[in-house]
Amino acid sequence: MGYKKRTIKGIWWVGSFRGTTRIIAIFKTVLLARLLSPAQFGLFGIASFGLAFLEVLTETGVNVFLVQEKSAIKEHLNEAWLISVVRGLVLCILILISGPFLTFFFNAPEALYLIYLIALIPLIKGFINPAQVIFQKELQFGKEFWFRIIIYGVDTLVSIVVTFITRSPAGIVYGLIAGALSEAVLSYIYFKLRPKISFSKIKIRLILNRGKWVTIFGIFHYLSQELDNLVIARLLGAGPLGIYQMAFKISVLPVSEITDVISKVTFPVYTKIQNENKRLKKNFIKTSVILSFLVVLSFLFLFIFTKEIVTFILGSAWISTIPILKILALYGAIRGIFGSVSSLFLARGKQKYVAVMTFIRLMTLAIVIVPFVLRWGVIGASVSVLISALAEVPVIIFYTILIFKKGNEKS
Repeated sequence: MGYKKRTIKGIWWVGSFRGTTRIIAIFKTVLLARLLSPAQFGLFGIASFGLAFLEVLTETGVNVFLVQEKSAIKEHLNEAWLISVVRGLVLCILILISGPFLTFFFNAPEALYLIYLIALIPLIKGFINPAQVIFQKELQFGKEFWFRIIIYGVDTLVSIVVTFITRSPAGIVYGLIAGALSEAVLSYIYFKLRPKISFSKIKIRLILNRGKWVTIFGIFHYLSQELDNLVIARLLGAGPLGIYQMAFKISVLPVSEITDVISKVTFPVYTKIQNENKRLKKNFIKTSVILSFLVVLSFLFLFIFTKEIVTFILGSAWISTIPILKILALYGAIRGIFGSVSSLFLARGKQKYVAVMTFIRLMTLAIVIVPFVLRWGVIGASVSVLISALAEVPVIIFYTILIFKKGNEKS
């Protein structure tokens, strides 16, 4: 069975969704940047630390398992849903408990209210119907487009309206809550396949055992993504954190959109042809060449027109992000080209490879981030993440060669 046409259609639909939502996101960012100060963005960033860390700490790999598993989703639906519900409840409780400690650590008592609001998000998401993974498993990206666009629209609308009324970063959190609620409701309206309160201990063990490397990868990935933010918040404060986070979002946005679109489609496609080594290798090389070309074009545009992009999108108040953005644009390009190989590793069931390569990036960042920030401030943080991305590249290349070498030995 050929997957070329379905892959192209999938990339078109996922690309259309990402393109549409990112246009909306730019509009949303422009409005929020003019309604809120960098310090207020920093408060939201601090409040988000707890949620993001606990989410990856308790990541079970349910969706990855359901896509990888050759059996019907229905066979493991109840267990997947139960795991998600329990995880959501645990996250909610942990965030409520950790709130006062986070605000004390960052010396930001104003963030406590935001943290308590954020605690509702994982609780709501825990009840989402796992059957929605059918979109990805069966390459039904056209249907997913309309499903996701409604959710994103609700999130964006509520965020803008509430922030405009309150002039508070709480508006962003209310938007996330509204988006989570709409996704939970739609997941039961859209899919006739619904979970029931029944489970098998054997199936639960299977899901959790398969997902352990996804959990480990998630922890390493989170720390590698958030360690720079944490160090900046601790050493420099909320203002520099807000500036850095805004520069990071803009710098990686075009590259990450290209990479995420292609990776989301190629993961289930690679999974379906994982045992056909020559076919898999051919498709992987073609995809990598196209991806690299698009990423380099995006990087050059962002690097050359940095000043114009910042002044047009954010305004003169954010002019200090320009040198940071240039460095982070190179980081985004490297991550875009090489980070996309994760879909190949996951398709082959090599979650361990993804965890190891992310661990290398994390350890490199951990070594250089503090001295670099102390010496050069936010610029130092930008250089640190760039170095960490470069350190990961040899490991990725080695594992990619190993994947196809082992594939040849099997065939």
